[in-house]
Amino acid sequence: MTVLGSVSPTTAAFVAGLVLVLANLTGIVASALGIAEYWPPGERGWQFYAHWGISQLLNAILFALAYLDWNSLGLPRVTAFVAGATLFGGGFAVALAAGYDLGVEETKGLSGELRTGGWYRYSRNPQYVGYIAATVGFAVLANSTLVAVVCALFLGWWLALPFAEEPWLRERYGEEYERYAERVPRFVGLRTVRAIAETDGVSTSR
Repeated sequence: MTVLGSVSPTTAAFVAGLVLVLANLTGIVASALGIAEYWPPGERGWQFYAHWGISQLLNAILFALAYLDWNSLGLPRVTAFVAGATLFGGGFAVALAAGYDLGVEETKGLSGELRTGGWYRYSRNPQYVGYIAATVGFAVLANSTLVAVVCALFLGWWLALPFAEEPWLRERYGEEYERYAERVPRFVGLRTVRAIAETDGVSTSR
């Protein structure tokens, strides 16, 4: 029996997930540190196809790993299912809604307009806030030790992406982005709560 033949599907999926998540994370962090130009791609070059190819393949592997390693983490099954499904569904819905506000091209990291309305009134990165919740939710829903490890690294994507994007945004949009960044938090914060309250106040007064 060969070494490759002795590797279980669960182990193979886990190793593949680690390789993929670390590959994209390395490129994103290198971009944030200014030592590479990986993200955002700005146009459909090799960076664009590498990032999105890795992303789609990783999503497929995560679902396979969840199936193979389901409930290995030992959390209460009903509680984990309900809490995980709520976080995953709610977070994914926020990410999709924010992506609609941003636009397809801009969501893919391509050049476009600076969007400051809709969900972007409350956070400069509402898609990433949604995906953070969805990633945590998926790990809880799968109740899998191996999925939790990969998802923990996956969270690094969403936390690092804004730091890779902001120098590019400042260079492209200049003072317009600077003013936007001054009034809207990177993820969420007190300014988010204030903006929501102001929006509710306007809606109530009409």
